[in-house]
Amino acid sequence: MLAWTVDHSSPSRLTLREVPEPAPGPHDAVVRVQAFAPNHGDVEGLAGLPDGFVPGWDAAGVVVAEAADGTGPRLGQTVVSLGSHGAWAELRLVTAESAGLAPEGSDPHAMSAVPVAGTSALRGLRRLGSVLGKRVLVLGGSSAVGLFAVQLAARSGAHVVATTRDPGARELLLRLGARDVVRAPDDLDGEVAGAIDLLGGSHLVRAFARLAPGGTLVALGHAAGEEERFGYGALFGDSNQHDRTLTTFFLGAETGIGPDMSWLATEIHEGRLDPVVSAVRPWRELTEAFAPGSRRGPGKTVLSVG
Repeated sequence: MLAWTVDHSSPSRLTLREVPEPAPGPHDAVVRVQAFAPNHGDVEGLAGLPDGFVPGWDAAGVVVAEAADGTGPRLGQTVVSLGSHGAWAELRLVTAESAGLAPEGSDPHAMSAVPVAGTSALRGLRRLGSVLGKRVLVLGGSSAVGLFAVQLAARSGAHVVATTRDPGARELLLRLGARDVVRAPDDLDGEVAGAIDLLGGSHLVRAFARLAPGGTLVALGHAAGEEERFGYGALFGDSNQHDRTLTTFFLGAETGIGPDMSWLATEIHEGRLDPVVSAVRPWRELTEAFAPGSRRGPGKTVLSVG
């Protein structure tokens, strides 16, 4: 089969080449990949992977062989799949725990946005508890995870404030449910009960300072590439800053995400969630689409396999 593999002799650190088909264990189903959606972390992490490794967390496709032990998705079903590798290939292995079912006739390009972006936003928001009637900040609102978080928080009854430095993303964020759009936490008027952070660095530190007593900030990403430095007094718990929580998050440590991916896939298929696919390109154009300095719109750039 063809697969993108890590190749440190290439300027892009990737080469598309023939590799052996994956050998399924008794718990593995085989999926023919139809589309995959690279994440920021997938691309940034290539430098630390060995030559020959097949990267990629997210993929959508059709089951072409069921697991020998009878678990997992059935032959012919469309699935969204999540794993720490193997998505950027014609075939990948999935288990019952790593796959969610997509509705019949669903668009694989839209489905490929679900595993990391959609599920991270859903699980991150759950850490805030009920947001009904509360003000919630989404830092990095025009990122793929941020766009899902804006929609899910708004549907849960939150007053959503999203940050973006892209003026062209403002109307999109308002359409998806944001009540306010600002450039940075410093532009906020007042406090927030919770925050979802995709940026890290100074953005996280300034957002934490905006938490109301009892508020929670969930650190979901680090796109800014900066260190977090809290100045003296930033973590005081006086009468105006007590009981605030900062919690970290790693999707790879989450369990039982198959039903969440199935739910998200259905919501997208039935038009209640927008995956915000900004571009669909042939998978042979992966290196061009994600070359340093290349411009991409808000949301996901999806690679179509085949």
